[in-house]
Amino acid sequence: MLVLRNFRNNDGVVVGGGKGLLDCAPIIYVSIMTFTKVQKSKAYFSRYQVKLRRRREGRTDYRQRKKLCIQAKNKYQSPKYRLVVRFTNKYVICQIAYSLIDGDRILASANSAELPRYGLEVGLKNYAAAYCTGLLVARRLLQKVGLDDVYEGNTEVDGEVVKTEVGKKTYYVDEVDDEKRPFRALLDVGCRATTTGCRIFGALKGAADGGLDIPHSEKRFPGYDRDAKEYDADMHRERIFGGHVGEYMEYLEEEDNQKYKEQFASYIEAGVEADGLEELYEEVHEQIREDPSPAEKKDYSPDKSFKRKSKLTLEERKARVQAKKDAKNAELEADDE
Repeated sequence: MLVLRNFRNNDGVVVGGGKGLLDCAPIIYVSIMTFTKVQKSKAYFSRYQVKLRRRREGRTDYRQRKKLCIQAKNKYQSPKYRLVVRFTNKYVICQIAYSLIDGDRILASANSAELPRYGLEVGLKNYAAAYCTGLLVARRLLQKVGLDDVYEGNTEVDGEVVKTEVGKKTYYVDEVDDEKRPFRALLDVGCRATTTGCRIFGALKGAADGGLDIPHSEKRFPGYDRDAKEYDADMHRERIFGGHVGEYMEYLEEEDNQKYKEQFASYIEAGVEADGLEELYEEVHEQIREDPSPAEKKDYSPDKSFKRKSKLTLEERKARVQAKKDAKNAELEADDE
């Protein structure tokens, strides 16, 4: 927009406005048309390609997946294995998977819904349950591939990160066998945020203590201070054995007993107390190591005594409708009387 300021004297002659005459000078507006360029033309939309379905749904991070799955072309039939950790509303799911051109294959799987078989019936989604599920899938996989006797993992849970250097390579196990290398897997977190203390790393720690070779550091475990760059392994160990749950149970029981009974009703029903959580998880870890094999599937036998009702004929349906009409008419007549 262009603004012109002019002033006319008593004779009607137009003179330039001075500094003192600007307040009384008339203003003339001259509009200048601007050219607007069309950024997204028809050619743009004809070439537009939508993102993949699972990316639009927010279920798969394909950039992360490519890095986890891609392998050198000269390494034929040697896929990268992934420790896939996912959380539902009630359970923790851990899988050892590898990718082929037509989709993924699951080598071993464990679900926290299996933990009641080992003595843990409550809290199947917290950090301690994630550790137990990771330990279960690790021992189950090593038993399947015949490495359970070679790599027992960390039997004394202390929260420390275990590393072993052989040559120029680092393995995240106690000892490396001369004949059989440890089974390496990479953590697959999906679209979850990898914040410090996240339950995903509980499953990672359980799988690492179970004997799997999973590259990791202590920087995302509970107890790591980013400012001081220090790691408190005792705090992590307390989280593995449900110490944070026990502290909250004791706090609620003292401060708000009614809320304690509502929130920990399943714990009270199962007879689980805050003082006995560490012993409970220790027993669960021992039983998982004794028998990590999946439970035998029960043979499904359908109930043959059930018979589906036969479909009504047209006459029967009309008769049923007429009976309802007669009953309603009789009810209305009775109300009128």
